[in-house]
Amino acid sequence: MKKFFTTLSNIWKIEDLRVRIINTLLFLLIYRVGSFVVLPGVNATSISDHKAEGLVGLLNMFAGGSFSRASIFALGVMPYISASIVVQLLGIAVPYFTKLQKEGESGRNKLNQWTRYLTIGITALQAIGYVRSQIGPDARLVSDPLFTILTTIVLTAGTLFVMWLGEKITDKGIGNGISLIIMVGIIAQLPGAFITEFQSRTAGAGGLVTFVVEIVALIGVVMFTILIVQGTRKIAVQYAKRIVGNKQYGGVRQYIPLKVNAAGVMPIIFAQALMFIPSTVQQFFPTAASNGVLIALSNYNSWEHNLLFGILIIVFTYFYTAITVNPNQMADDMKKNGGFIPGIKPGKSTADFIDAVISRITLPGSIFLALIAIIPALASLVGVSPIFARFFGGTSLIILVGVVLDTLQQIESHLLMRHYDGLMKTGRIKGRTAMPAAAGTTPTAI
Repeated sequence: MKKFFTTLSNIWKIEDLRVRIINTLLFLLIYRVGSFVVLPGVNATSISDHKAEGLVGLLNMFAGGSFSRASIFALGVMPYISASIVVQLLGIAVPYFTKLQKEGESGRNKLNQWTRYLTIGITALQAIGYVRSQIGPDARLVSDPLFTILTTIVLTAGTLFVMWLGEKITDKGIGNGISLIIMVGIIAQLPGAFITEFQSRTAGAGGLVTFVVEIVALIGVVMFTILIVQGTRKIAVQYAKRIVGNKQYGGVRQYIPLKVNAAGVMPIIFAQALMFIPSTVQQFFPTAASNGVLIALSNYNSWEHNLLFGILIIVFTYFYTAITVNPNQMADDMKKNGGFIPGIKPGKSTADFIDAVISRITLPGSIFLALIAIIPALASLVGVSPIFARFFGGTSLIILVGVVLDTLQQIESHLLMRHYDGLMKTGRIKGRTAMPAAAGTTPTAI
């Protein structure tokens, strides 16, 4: 306990770190206050009992409850993240965007502008869909089409403001602003889910012992997720000796840390997007609503849904790792700097070796990631409430673990730079590898 208070004292003594933490808290406070501001022209009492389940529940969690409250921040930062992913994929498929990624600061600025323009377009489309699907006629105080136009403008402005807050947290705060905003939105749902589960258990549905078992299981899942996020395979790299004047450079052994889960949370997001197709088909084609296969795939607790979900995650993990980790470039950079892997020839042999290692470690990483993703469904099957079960795995848990580790690593780096002890008595906190964002964009939490 003394070590803890000493660390807090050291953090407060560093003026730059203190200012950054205060700025971060203030920006996040603005975001949370805005999430309770209801859209103009909407009757708040008519939406107070709105329940968010399925896809809506997932979006509501990322938006910190704003989605179900019809807040001005209802769409959150998800349109910005979608735009960042699209621009990143365009950088792989379209030569113009690939060229921009290689142009340094000017290219990053142009890609950043493309991302913002695309964010506006995606937000406007999602805003129209949100108005038509989530705000019923009884909750509207203004008639259409004026209501749809005004609400679309406000929701678009709200998303752009949240995006601006994220950039300010990155510049003047600590850590990745977009990631922190998503994390705060997820954590905001935890107390309510915790209290609901506690009340249901103590009221007779399993008793207090069952609730304690659930908490222990949740802690175990969090520890398992940390292992996946932090897991690395180190490849030894030897650098040749160089003598410049009277000094010797190189001749040291370093390591290339290859992440077991290099794709982060992106495979789950891609797989979830495809798993929403059966329910979408049922909504737009009433004749298909009675199809047994579609019904089974639309049921989040069915074994068919979870089996296909797990397979898609494994496939997308390999796909996303292949497009984000380039063994050829790693081998070329190593060769230019006079480095080599002991026992492996430089050049193509090194690239093949790194590619083989990545392929081997990606298999267990993808399987464990799929397991984490389907744990919420398994928790629901054993009686855990759907709201509380979301915290047992999936996208939300991986984001929480990754952002917390990244923030702690940022704080520790400030302490170590000023010759203070780190946050831990022994060892160091290793931050996560954030999702590689499109050049010029802020890396997201995923």
